[in-house]
Amino acid sequence: MVEIKTDAAMDAMREAGRVVARALAAAQKAAGIGVSLRELDEAARAVLAEAGAGSPFLGYRPSFAPVPFPAVICTSVNDAVAHGIPTGYRLRDGDLVSIDCGALLDGWAGDAAISFIVGTPRPADLDLIDATRRALDAGIAACQVGDRLGDISHAIDTVASGAACGMPADFGGHGIGRRMHEDPHLPNRGRPGRGFPLRHGLVLAIEPMLMAGGKNAYRTDTDGWTLRSIDGSQSAHIEHTVAITSEGPRVLTLP
Repeated sequence: MVEIKTDAAMDAMREAGRVVARALAAAQKAAGIGVSLRELDEAARAVLAEAGAGSPFLGYRPSFAPVPFPAVICTSVNDAVAHGIPTGYRLRDGDLVSIDCGALLDGWAGDAAISFIVGTPRPADLDLIDATRRALDAGIAACQVGDRLGDISHAIDTVASGAACGMPADFGGHGIGRRMHEDPHLPNRGRPGRGFPLRHGLVLAIEPMLMAGGKNAYRTDTDGWTLRSIDGSQSAHIEHTVAITSEGPRVLTLP
């Protein structure tokens, strides 16, 4: 069932979104050559604790997962598309890092992701991150009352296809509210004019995941969580929680 939020609920979700933004900023600030992925998780945990917020990631176990997720952020490096578990891996010069984070505050959830380079960037990786950001921006711009979910999906796909990037077909955005994952599912590919109608108060987590090699296939690591591009190509993941309003899209996970 799709839940339409009140204006008061969207305001409450904005506060959860601010916590997510601060946690992501802290994790990115902590990132550097020689820093472990667990240290990034610790930086995000500190922000959540200071805000009195919980984590929708910690202990989360969807049907595909062999074990509950053990951290408050996902850390996906280089060819990892999403869901990477923070480990003792120490970041190296040129690593492309995607961090996904959520927060639960006063009963409401926020969810967002960023991608960035540690140390010296490769131009191709900067192009990939730029394409992912443009795909997200296009999806957000399509969040207009009276349009449909397929318009958002088509906008994302248009940018990804134009950049010759692949996207894992089984994963995409989702509704969000009291829980991190709610109806409706939001594919990153779709036909305009199709799907659930966009209404004032619908809140979505929009999250393009682009793979530079152009293939849509992916594989899952032995940890049962980490998704990787099938050809080993670099990947990027950027996400915002967005409320659809009669005044236009309202991004709830900005700083």
